[in-house]
Amino acid sequence: MSQIRLPIVAVTTGDPAGIGPEITVATLQQKEVYDVCKPFLIGSIPIIKRAMAIKNCDFKINKISKPSEGEYKFGTIDVLETGDYDYDSIEWGKVQKLAGQMSLDYVRKSIELGLNKEIDVVSTAPIHKEAIKLAGCKLAGHTEIYQEETHSDYGLTMFHVRNLRVFFVSRHMALKDACDYANKERVLDCVKQIHHEFTELKFDKPRIAVAALNPHGSDNGLFGHEEQDNLIPAVKAAQALGINAIGPIPADSVFHLGLQGRYDAILSLYHDQGHIACKTLDFERSITITFGLPFMRSSVDHGTAFDIAGKNLAGSVSMIESTVVAAQYWKMKQR
Repeated sequence: MSQIRLPIVAVTTGDPAGIGPEITVATLQQKEVYDVCKPFLIGSIPIIKRAMAIKNCDFKINKISKPSEGEYKFGTIDVLETGDYDYDSIEWGKVQKLAGQMSLDYVRKSIELGLNKEIDVVSTAPIHKEAIKLAGCKLAGHTEIYQEETHSDYGLTMFHVRNLRVFFVSRHMALKDACDYANKERVLDCVKQIHHEFTELKFDKPRIAVAALNPHGSDNGLFGHEEQDNLIPAVKAAQALGINAIGPIPADSVFHLGLQGRYDAILSLYHDQGHIACKTLDFERSITITFGLPFMRSSVDHGTAFDIAGKNLAGSVSMIESTVVAAQYWKMKQR
């Protein structure tokens, strides 16, 4: 059997006023990253040089115009730029229209490369929602941008931390609205999408647990009706399609059971239900994978951290994990 090649990973440097440049440089300072993939940065060399000075990085910069020109050698940082900007006007830790535009340009370049099949994976550093809004972007964030601009049917968000894999019916939505949003149709759609994506990852009959909404899964209607009205019918409908759906499982135990290996994936019903479990387990190693796109996309699960940007205080564990884990998931698809 032929050996699987290393995937080409585009690492976007994020908002240039935030910690993105620092943590992406720090990621490419790790030999382990080059052991599992061929990484390069999408960013601006003057901003990257500024970050390299902060990180005491003396690596060589290799400017490329396309991924095929990359050297992909530890000790060299391959950089693909997106244009010329007024770099001197970018200040650490401030919301700026130009910074928002630059971060959008980096993301859109990664989409262009992904659609052209010049890269296999994108690992994204954080962008700032207010900054991209100032730059004219009407979408909420990374996931929405990637889904819309790749014309994908869905952008399915998964948190990965250790061996826990958590999906979400809803994300950025008021909690009282999220409870109503998790109806039978939407839960079933999510379960079907998870089943499809995990089958692509070569899971055999993936075990998909659906989290309950109410305490104790409502104890047969004592504490709410959402399980009987929506969640149980969604699970039964999925099972009728041959999907190994399980639940609803009370939310105070489903994540513990998932960590023990009982399930391959867990569908949480709203943002904080899954986020709290994952980030309490290991905040720094919690990362996001977006399924449903024409290419693999991953991201850190933290923001631009303007308060510490440019101070060499930002940890790079999540950025490293985002890059390495995404490469591993890509390899799973190639088996």
